[in-house]
Amino acid sequence: MKTILITGGAGFIGSHVVRLFINKYPDYKIVNLDKLTYAGNLENLTDVENAPNYVFEKADIVDAQSIFELFNKYSFDGVIHLAAESHVDRSIANPMEFINTNVIGTINLLNAAKASWGNTEGKRFYHISTDEVYGSLGEDGLFTETTAYDPRSPYSAAKASSDHFVRAWHHTYNMPVVISNCSNNYGPNQFPEKLLPLFINNIIQNKPLPVYGKGENVRDWLYVIDHAAAIDLIYHKGKNGETYNIGGHNEWKNLDLIKVLCKIMDQKLGRDSGTSEKLISYVKDRAGHDMRYAIDASKIQKELGWTPSLQFEEGLDKTIDWYLENKAWIENVTSGEYQKYYQEQYEKR
Repeated sequence: MKTILITGGAGFIGSHVVRLFINKYPDYKIVNLDKLTYAGNLENLTDVENAPNYVFEKADIVDAQSIFELFNKYSFDGVIHLAAESHVDRSIANPMEFINTNVIGTINLLNAAKASWGNTEGKRFYHISTDEVYGSLGEDGLFTETTAYDPRSPYSAAKASSDHFVRAWHHTYNMPVVISNCSNNYGPNQFPEKLLPLFINNIIQNKPLPVYGKGENVRDWLYVIDHAAAIDLIYHKGKNGETYNIGGHNEWKNLDLIKVLCKIMDQKLGRDSGTSEKLISYVKDRAGHDMRYAIDASKIQKELGWTPSLQFEEGLDKTIDWYLENKAWIENVTSGEYQKYYQEQYEKR
């Protein structure tokens, strides 16, 4: 039986990875480590929380002693590292929180793995990162695994730094590592500070839809369950020391995407066409707002056989249905700490 540590497993992407591994690999013990900040929610895993091969550990990756103790307790065979602060706006307001979690936390995990794994045969440290480390593209071109790093926000700078430390541990200490950089994820269980769940929730409540600048920024959208499948492939079949870019082949201007979302929401909510689009309001652009991200995912397709399973329109439809069917989940996660934070940020705009 392999014992796999998944950090950030109560979060959006992490919960889908935890669920996949629990169900697909009953002979693995899956240890979910999460600090349970505002974006970590064990409600995301109620369907698997009683699985015999699942354990939850509440801990902070910034606490080096706790991490070393967990490695001693479980003797992990592998790490899938998703725990991170991930919201760009929050990184602009509080960059040190992102440096501590994304950089120091990653180094603590690397050090614990290095100390625990005297013999690295069969071991693997898998670090999940973002396409934002590459900076911003013009109208043409795609990010590849060899694109030079050019982070533009405290969030992307912290993730870029953690990527470099993972590679440094590989080259200096022969740590068996793989890294992936993904595009914008969407799907069920995403905390409603990100664009799609935020706007879905605001449309339901007839609240304004604040669009940065002119809404011309372009993003590549990746369905979270497709991302989890890619993580599974990379963990089991990726080559040590390699990086894999994961993209959804779905480039959309923010404003175009929002208008499509509004149209679908009007249909599903039984509203007159154009009702939701009237909620769009334009706000001052985000500081350091990258214009365009787009990923070349040909390497993972050629080497590991991964391709997205859904076209964006189908994934968006499934995502909207999930949020409409799980309004209680939205109400629970938007109460308390998040609600206070969001109100403060919205008032600043």
